[in-house]
Amino acid sequence: MRTLLLSFQARAAALFRWLAGLFAWMPRPLRRALLWCALALPAAVLAYTLVLIPFTPSISDIRKAKSELPAQLMSVDGKLLAEYRWANREWVELDKISPHVVNALIATEDHRFYDHFGLDWRRTVSSVVHTLRGAPQGGSTITQQLARNLFPEEIGRSRVFPQALTRKLKEAITAVKIELSYSKDEILETYLNTVPFLYNAFGIEMAARTYFDKSADKLNVLESATLIGMLKGTAYYNPVLNPERAQARRNTVLSQMVKRGKLEQAQFDTLQKRPLRVNFERQTEVMGPAPHFAIQLRKQLIDWADSKGYSLYSDGLVIRTTIDSRLQAYANQAVARQGRQLQGVADAAWSKRDGWGPQNELVQTLVRESSEYRAALDKGEEPAEALKALLADDAFLQKLRSEKTRVQAGFLAQDPVTGHVLAWVGSRDFAQDPFDHVQAARRQPGSTFKPFVYGAAFAKGASPGDTLMDAAVEIPLGGGRVWRPTDGRPPSDEPMTLADGLALSKNTITAQVMQQVGPARVAEVARALGVRQSPLEEVPSLALGTSPVTLKEMISAYSSIVNLGRYVEPVLITSIEDRHGKVLETFAKPVPEAVFEGRAAQTLRNTMRGAVDRGTATAIRSRYGIQADVAGKTGTTQDNTDGWFILMHARVVAGAWAGFNDGRITLRSDYWGQGARSALPMVGEFMQQAIRAKVIDGQERFFDEFDTTPPPPPADSSLGVMRDWIRGLFGSDTAPPAPVPSAPAAWPLGPAAPRPPGGQGLPPVTTDPGYPPAPAEERVGG
Repeated sequence: MRTLLLSFQARAAALFRWLAGLFAWMPRPLRRALLWCALALPAAVLAYTLVLIPFTPSISDIRKAKSELPAQLMSVDGKLLAEYRWANREWVELDKISPHVVNALIATEDHRFYDHFGLDWRRTVSSVVHTLRGAPQGGSTITQQLARNLFPEEIGRSRVFPQALTRKLKEAITAVKIELSYSKDEILETYLNTVPFLYNAFGIEMAARTYFDKSADKLNVLESATLIGMLKGTAYYNPVLNPERAQARRNTVLSQMVKRGKLEQAQFDTLQKRPLRVNFERQTEVMGPAPHFAIQLRKQLIDWADSKGYSLYSDGLVIRTTIDSRLQAYANQAVARQGRQLQGVADAAWSKRDGWGPQNELVQTLVRESSEYRAALDKGEEPAEALKALLADDAFLQKLRSEKTRVQAGFLAQDPVTGHVLAWVGSRDFAQDPFDHVQAARRQPGSTFKPFVYGAAFAKGASPGDTLMDAAVEIPLGGGRVWRPTDGRPPSDEPMTLADGLALSKNTITAQVMQQVGPARVAEVARALGVRQSPLEEVPSLALGTSPVTLKEMISAYSSIVNLGRYVEPVLITSIEDRHGKVLETFAKPVPEAVFEGRAAQTLRNTMRGAVDRGTATAIRSRYGIQADVAGKTGTTQDNTDGWFILMHARVVAGAWAGFNDGRITLRSDYWGQGARSALPMVGEFMQQAIRAKVIDGQERFFDEFDTTPPPPPADSSLGVMRDWIRGLFGSDTAPPAPVPSAPAAWPLGPAAPRPPGGQGLPPVTTDPGYPPAPAEERVGG
């Protein structure tokens, strides 16, 4: 610091002596007046500069920027899941950067770098003179440029006077502060690690990988000159899009290296003739094994950090999460493997002549919805001509097919007791589809919604052994409309227990149960158990899962079933620490909330074992060899658009969804489209691997809090009346009394919510008389 002050003092004295000699011929009064005028402007600028000092980054801010550390997202078993960075950057030390880069930078941008204290007055004056002559020239030193890179918001970006003057003064002040905080080598290292190079590449290391597919220490003279040349204007001198300009600028940098003694003339004569060779590869930001989970948490963490005075991107926070890295890996592998399998099915189905082609009405609709079609209309083309041209463009149709027929999936695993989220997979590939199919996507759950119907019935007094006729069902909707749900095959016209109706996913049985308990009560049960964000239409077809919900909601609801009617809020974070390991906050464990009658929940959970043991999910036993105490439910929606499966274990509830982002696209296969074949394999493989690795205890069993002997049904239960009537019909000598209409039994959770007025949101119906084919959503079970 003392050396800088002495240097400044000597230069100021020399300047005053030069000015005194220049104006010695003038009379003293005139000379004094001119001197005061000459000093007034600098004095005003100096005073304004002193005023600006408090509004520039402090020394502590500068030192903090030098040592910034991104927050780390850690798994429960201590593995790194993700880092929250300002940019896609990898810091490298100066000795790990090619010396050609440093030589090119100093020769081109600031050849007196090692001689000044952050400001180069000679260059500044030269810049002003050139600008006044109409040939603008940059006057900022490397240190001043670094000040802009580190503190763009504090310094400002305006180029309009007088804001531009304020910006330049702030830049100069900050540059001096940086010189006081960093050594020259540290300034070079920080500068080269923070400068942007387009394509989400920040710093020399990412630039070297992006444009030359090598690390920064391997860059040769030509490559170094090319990258340094970009600093004058990254877009204008982009070597990918503007190779001629980039090559000319590269040669300019080489000539500056010759001028400053960093390159021999003979070398320059040879090198300037060589073509520009770029090996471009866009560097994608590494998101870690749980990218959707990390993105989901980011806003919450930013809000927390802001409220506590921390920065998520620079303070080195350590966030402890509930994700188990082993389970996350199993989930990623299972989704990837099944995704490839289903993609092969989709590709084969849509490559047929009757699949993807110009004559397909769906394809024509998708073309009309494309950005290329809209762009053609914006240019003035007639709609018919634009459509015809795009339908004739094979490359466009191939691209559109690839986008629209890409199979997607979502997977979530949660501990039902603690609420800890154990694994989260939002899509097959975050880079290709960042949309989160766990939390953001709402899809029809199909038959995975049926347990809420049976749960409502068990809470009302029904038991799994009660029987109903597997027969054609007609449910009046009012106004002459009738709902006739069917299954994939004709009804057996035989009595069937409620347990078998749920295990075999019989729509006819479920619809009758829904008729007895009512849509309002089913919706109430679903909301209580965990479906709390998605709106539910209180109509009869709700029994078959026609109201869209999220996978996260369904996993929460099934967790409440395992928990015997107790809802536990999902937990993602357990604690946050600073960079030194000090715990800043520990998040309280959620308190279980009793939302559903415990005995009914236990009956429902135990009944759902049937789907795995003898129903639609037997592949869990036969294909994946899982002999643990588990229960679950498959689900398939209209035209096999959505496939679902959710499996319950005493300490893990895991579920998966498979389908397409566009609900009009399907696998076009009744075999592969079923949830038992599209979604179940993801959960099956996950559980198989987790139990095999003993991450999940395969010996742990569900706990029964209540006596498993079913209580007698209420005397006035309408389900009890139906049960007595059927039992009398098939096995009693005494005919039962004629059923007398009675008011529904009191609900354990209070009165049911009223149905919305009017008939909006009703499912597809038919009108009496006549029995046309039932809509597909009413035929498919699952």
